Amino acid sequence: MRTLRAKFALLLVASIVAVVALITLAVIYVFATPKDLEVDLLAKQFITMERLARQGPDVKGLSSAPAAGALDGEQTELLRAATERLGTRIELLVTHRADDFRIRTVSLPAGQDRWVFVDIDPPSDPEVLVWLALMSLGVGSVAVKAANRMSRPLALLESAVEAVNADGTLPALTEQGPAEVRATAAAINALSARLKQAIESRMRLVAAAGHDLRTPLTRMRLRAEFVPGDEERALWLKDIDELQLIAHSAIQLVHEETTKTPAETLRLDELVGSIVAELREQNFDIEMAGACEVYVKASRLTLSRALRNLCINAATHGVRGKVTVTGGATARITIADQGPGIAPDMLDQVFEPFFRADRTRSQNIPGAGLGLTISREIIRKAGGDITIANGPAGGLVQTVELPAFTTSRHD
Repeated sequence: MRTLRAKFALLLVASIVAVVALITLAVIYVFATPKDLEVDLLAKQFITMERLARQGPDVKGLSSAPAAGALDGEQTELLRAATERLGTRIELLVTHRADDFRIRTVSLPAGQDRWVFVDIDPPSDPEVLVWLALMSLGVGSVAVKAANRMSRPLALLESAVEAVNADGTLPALTEQGPAEVRATAAAINALSARLKQAIESRMRLVAAAGHDLRTPLTRMRLRAEFVPGDEERALWLKDIDELQLIAHSAIQLVHEETTKTPAETLRLDELVGSIVAELREQNFDIEMAGACEVYVKASRLTLSRALRNLCINAATHGVRGKVTVTGGATARITIADQGPGIAPDMLDQVFEPFFRADRTRSQNIPGAGLGLTISREIIRKAGGDITIANGPAGGLVQTVELPAFTTSRHD
């Protein structure tokens, strides 16, 4: 009942049933036979039947005793008074049937030890309920169909949002069906085209800026070599190196967002183990704390680059890192460090380009501030995601989750 389609159907059914029920009750109230008139009509019928029964003494089907059952004194007196009011008092009896207390039987005297039985129908409430039930069933089927049609544009929007690609673009939708569905699909396709153009324009701008910076930076490096004084020259060269790193990282970010690399079956625990071993040879303080065999589908080159960035972050900014690989339906890589962590109000910003926490600025650690952005882009293109949180005992915990590949490892 949480879906919009079900809510639409329920609302339509409830509204129509309520309106019809109110109209039915109003008609019953307005056109219902008055009580006195109804009793007089019954009394006239009973008088006629009693006269006919007395005129035909050989009529079959007459009983020698009144109908069995509990006597309804109120109705008996009511009907006797009505017959008397019409000029012929009949000493009739009204009893309730033993098998169905709702049905009353009127026993009319037709002579000595001769009785005529007439059953009075039960109240009409069950008929009204049956009418409402049948009406609700019919209206419900129509309401479900109408709700389905009304909610199709919204369902189309929902499916389109769920189908957003890792690069933020929407797949093209088929523009067919009812007019409102075609209009919605056309609007979504137009939005997708504009988003794609905006993203491509941004990527071209970043790539062009990064590429065009290389030439002036090379000239600046050459000129810096002739700056007098070793200390001053070293400062110039350091700033130029940082600018070159930023330009290279920007180009790499564009490359990761625009390039599609083929996926292959990887044994994740072995890949992470090789990255950790390589970084330890480069004197990074990081180690494997545990691993299990698990396979994923991803590009070896790009996934290695992403995991290497995360491990380097833990070993540099976090002082020391420990890596754990676990399996199951989801392959999970946990990289915990022993650093001071990040202020909670800044955790949402860690994946923004060029983000640097204050503690990182205070340390003289090189970096362009795009490592986490690039890593997340790579991991999301592989169908996974990454989260960063402060550990319960301090430090940061970087968690990477990827869909586990459960079929044959030789595929």
